[in-house]
Amino acid sequence: MPRVVIAPDKFKGSLPAKEVADAIAAGLHRVNPDVETLECPIADGGDGTVAAAVAAGFEYVPAEATGPTGERVRTGYARKDGTAVVELAAVSGLAMMSELAPLTANTLGVGELIARALDDGCTRVVLGLGGSASTDGGAGLIRGMGARLLDASGAEIPLGGKALLDLARVDVSALRRAEIVVASDVDNPLLGEHGAAAVYGPQKGASPSDVALLDRALSHFAKIVGTELVDAPGAGAAGGTGFAALAVLGATFRPGIDVVLEMTGFADKLPGADLVITGEGSFDEQTLRGKGPAGIATRAPGIPVVAMAGRIALSRETLKQHGFSAGYGLTDIESDVDRCMTDTAALLEQLAAKVAADWL
Repeated sequence: MPRVVIAPDKFKGSLPAKEVADAIAAGLHRVNPDVETLECPIADGGDGTVAAAVAAGFEYVPAEATGPTGERVRTGYARKDGTAVVELAAVSGLAMMSELAPLTANTLGVGELIARALDDGCTRVVLGLGGSASTDGGAGLIRGMGARLLDASGAEIPLGGKALLDLARVDVSALRRAEIVVASDVDNPLLGEHGAAAVYGPQKGASPSDVALLDRALSHFAKIVGTELVDAPGAGAAGGTGFAALAVLGATFRPGIDVVLEMTGFADKLPGADLVITGEGSFDEQTLRGKGPAGIATRAPGIPVVAMAGRIALSRETLKQHGFSAGYGLTDIESDVDRCMTDTAALLEQLAAKVAADWL
């Protein structure tokens, strides 16, 4: 009886990772009813991280928190054995924005959600960074956990990156403490041409003058907090949220895929496997820079790893150089890209049947 480990990331804009895995499993069983499938949906620390934890047996805890522009949003975290998994994108995410607010969007709700998890008895927090709407250096995060960010007169400064220019002091006397592990695939520093504002600000609506202002604001924030970690890999993640997590909360920074694969028990599913299938919406150069499927390919020694995606934009040679035995794209069987986006599950099942015929 062949055994296949199915470990895809989400197909962004089309299908969550769990549904991707389900569709692939259905396609394999269509060709080989006896195949044993072990589903292991993954994420890289961005959106989908909580869903991956829930699929791995964590409990989902619904909650409310402050959204990126001050509105209350319904969100939640995953919990198991004293560990909470919090996903920034589900509280302060760019996808939640109806109108971009590059200077005032914030991460307050992320801190509120962590505080809620601590109130619920959690002592360790896995914080997935990615997909943020803000460039506030994580100032909102620490404020949501009890810190006070004060101007020269002793008043609280407003939320958002721009307001950091008026920061005079950070009071951490009431800051909540916990063991925090930051999970992210971003290794940018906080400041400069490769920093949070310059690289990610424009996609959040920041104009060139906004980018310059935000970089100054983050630099000022760092001077108040302490500049030792501004160049640390990941300090610029999620609009600089990585910096506050490292410098103020004392967090440990780890590649998101490493954290998720440990959380989901991926290694425990490999013994006896004849094939590993992974994938995401678009398989391109970005995939090879720390994304989930690239991590899967390096962690299945001696087992063929097949990539499935909406489209494969990498050559066979490049795929093989990075540990993939083959690549299969929905666009190989359906030329209508819109249909690939809307009928993803059905097409994945069809494509998985082809994978089964080729490999099982």
